[in-house]
Amino acid sequence: MPNIRQSQDDNGTMSNNFTPWQRTAYSVNLLDSTGQPGVTIFEEITALANHHGAINLGQGFPDTEGPTEIRQIAVEAIQNGANQYAPGSGTPILREAIAAHQERFYSLKIDPGSEVVVTTGATEAIAACLLAFLEPGDEVVTFEPYYDSYAAMIGLANAVHKVVQLKAPTFEPDLAELRRTVTDKTRVILVNNPHNPTGTVLDESVLKEVIALAHQHNCIIIADEVYEHLTFGVQHVPIATLPGGFERTITISSAGKSFSFTGWKVGWATGPRELITAVRTVKQFLTYSSGPAFQPAVAQALQLSDGFFSDFAASLGQAGEVLASGLEKAGIPVIRPKGTYFLVADVRSFDLNDAAEVARVMPERLGVAAIPMSVFVHPENQNDYQGLLRFAFCKQPDVISAAVERLQRLPEVLSK
Repeated sequence: MPNIRQSQDDNGTMSNNFTPWQRTAYSVNLLDSTGQPGVTIFEEITALANHHGAINLGQGFPDTEGPTEIRQIAVEAIQNGANQYAPGSGTPILREAIAAHQERFYSLKIDPGSEVVVTTGATEAIAACLLAFLEPGDEVVTFEPYYDSYAAMIGLANAVHKVVQLKAPTFEPDLAELRRTVTDKTRVILVNNPHNPTGTVLDESVLKEVIALAHQHNCIIIADEVYEHLTFGVQHVPIATLPGGFERTITISSAGKSFSFTGWKVGWATGPRELITAVRTVKQFLTYSSGPAFQPAVAQALQLSDGFFSDFAASLGQAGEVLASGLEKAGIPVIRPKGTYFLVADVRSFDLNDAAEVARVMPERLGVAAIPMSVFVHPENQNDYQGLLRFAFCKQPDVISAAVERLQRLPEVLSK
């Protein structure tokens, strides 16, 4: 198999020697320089956690079920025959609920018939958006660290992934760097806010700069806002609500994070008719449709009281605070999140300060698993993140407490 690094042209796109799956895998660091596949760090750490019976704070999924009344709607829908294809754009009741949600929380008036498309989770929405608009050699700008699905789909499209780094401890972008990175070659600016894996919530000034650059360079914005209801002490501001934002923005969200139904894989994209038409056209040849019994349940979930959303965010934030305080008690610096499921611990001042190495020994020596931040970045930037660990705190209180107790011995692991 030829060397991948030697098979990129001057624009950074892969040569025809490589198949789409190879480009996809290489973009998320799953191929070595000779093209041989490997396993993800998530698979590796999860296997270690399972082998050693460790508490897995590496993967970002909740260990509690969503609201009982919402689950019951799905059960009844299955029993009543909602088991065949849903409409390709999503059931009318869900599209109407999504439009109502956008108006209720953000004063955005969305046409449920033409400006909403339901997808198989936010992941399919991301894929459909990128595949709908990218040509080989087009540039996509994301903040780094980034959700690995972005890099995979950019690679599949044979586009070029440019990054603007979010560096500890603030994880705020340098606006001058953002201006340099977005050019006339940029086709998409992909913004994840609230941001996984750093837990930051981008300032409104950053969002306004993204909008200005999108207009200046005639590109579109894809706003991944799946953690929209999971912020702590700050308000989520959708980029589509800001002046000049809506007309160039596709906004993505899902039921997985807001309601703890990650396995249902019900997501959606909203935006101007012409952009959603393009996304829907691609999406119908990916899954066409899915989740006919889940869609009426999600429609009802979107109508839950304001108290549900605020209480859920508050309880999640409390779990994050317990974990953060526990790590600090052990002497581990923590960068507290403003949103999402995740917080970042900083081990750079210790003898053992390579977070990837730390993550590999923690399941056996501590009985806790975490993920190194360096897996969410380009290889050439990994040194900037090598001392940072991501912990997921979307777990039950007793699980977090048990993890905190075990993590008191983390300094012993970090001392060679």
